[in-house]
Amino acid sequence: MKLITILLLIFLFPLLACAQEDFEAKRIEMVKKQIIARGINDGPTIRAMRKVPRQDFVPDAYRDQAYRDAPLSIGYGQTISQPYIVALMTEKTKPSKGKKALEIGTGSGYQAAVLAEIVDSVYTIELIPGLARHAAKVLSGLHYDNVVPKQGDGYRGWPEHAPFDIILVTAAGDHIPRPLINQLAENGRLIMPVGQPGSFQQLVLLTKRNGRIKRKNLATVQFVPLQRE
Repeated sequence: MKLITILLLIFLFPLLACAQEDFEAKRIEMVKKQIIARGINDGPTIRAMRKVPRQDFVPDAYRDQAYRDAPLSIGYGQTISQPYIVALMTEKTKPSKGKKALEIGTGSGYQAAVLAEIVDSVYTIELIPGLARHAAKVLSGLHYDNVVPKQGDGYRGWPEHAPFDIILVTAAGDHIPRPLINQLAENGRLIMPVGQPGSFQQLVLLTKRNGRIKRKNLATVQFVPLQRE
């Protein structure tokens, strides 16, 4: 039995190594054509997008499509965002070492992983239990020890760990929740798609300076709706 196992490993290892190299090549190509070519130029964001193995965050049936220029289904009526949108939202929050981030809508865990490559800590909340469990397992398996996952209602934020330098919401609502604005640190940045679910929304960036909130529309997007308990 041990001999059979050893022989299987000897046979499978080159195939697995080849598959990983193929994904890495696709990832580099994705960053070049979908990210940099569209104007993303923040160094930490680009490096994170090159490093995070997106194929590990999608269902097995879609692994070969992981680097497509499109969102993909992750079950429960939810999606993993298009790579460009992940890069855009990351860049606009101006992530850097020393910062603490809050993500509302963990989903697959991919956006949390991208942020975790750059900032000190990421607190991420997912309402759907099945998604929360799966994302936590994937993030742990990839050793993202600076990501703290939680299953719950993200509308209320995570006041125990506030304030946050970055708040990133990966689902659309018709307004930005007041608890999230209250938990934004001075000089912090909050990004969220705002508009009616089921139609196009505006990707909105809030910045807080001297206690005042400044709002800017960045792009037209389409996200799944922000769910409540």
